[in-house]
Amino acid sequence: MRLVIKFAGALLEDADAVASLTKQVAALARAGHQILVVHGGGRLFTATLKRMGLESRFVAGLRVTDRETRDAAVMVFAGLLNKRLAAAISAEGQPAVGISAADAQCFTAEPLVHNDVAGGLGFVGYLTGVNVEFLESLWHAGLLPVAPCLGLGPDGELYNINADHMAAACAEYLRADALIYLTDVAGVLHGEKLLPAVSCEEVGALVESRVVSGGMVLKLEAAKRALEGGVGGVRIVGGTSPEALLDAAAAAGLHTGKTPDAPGTLVTLGPFAAKAAALSAV
Repeated sequence: MRLVIKFAGALLEDADAVASLTKQVAALARAGHQILVVHGGGRLFTATLKRMGLESRFVAGLRVTDRETRDAAVMVFAGLLNKRLAAAISAEGQPAVGISAADAQCFTAEPLVHNDVAGGLGFVGYLTGVNVEFLESLWHAGLLPVAPCLGLGPDGELYNINADHMAAACAEYLRADALIYLTDVAGVLHGEKLLPAVSCEEVGALVESRVVSGGMVLKLEAAKRALEGGVGGVRIVGGTSPEALLDAAAAAGLHTGKTPDAPGTLVTLGPFAAKAAALSAV
């Protein structure tokens, strides 16, 4: 089965979480699943910009990205974090290769339109295509691709893409059986209570009531795109819980050798599916 896994940048700063999750990624690959790992790294990126004397400015949760900021993004995302994560997966016995949009034009993008202006946020883009044949060639060679949140524009420039949206778009283009968001929280929370399922129809009300905010809103928006695009299932899971990824994969129907434990929050298109998922998780 085909699986897209998105690593939150915050998890990449936790050595124990990286060690546990990369071991689980390697186990899933050895079980025969075709996996694409997509990662962010916003906090380290912000810290790097600060050390460089560059200010971070956000509009609707997206970072305004001039050329200097974009160049730093390539260094952090496609450089340090990407190679660190690929190395950690390889160390668990599953050869992984860090790839970026520039490699075989594997991820293409267009400048994001803001206030009716394409490129209004600078080098911020949205994914428009995936070189599926290239990724399949890596899987057939026994390699696991690890991708940062960058896309190659028609102008030959690299564009910064929100990692949640990129993971969802990749899952859609790859016709993935499942998309799993690994985060530094247990899932979608209502106060301290974990919501076992959320339907896309409920997202607006959750935002208005401020039950969800910030990055979780972007995840839920991205999850909706993935589901509407035909992705088999989407789950938002706390990556620091023991075997969280294996449990999430098992709950999605992937062979893992584990009994499904339904961790985190299942995102569904309709309220009836959400209600059924909530009851099954009790």
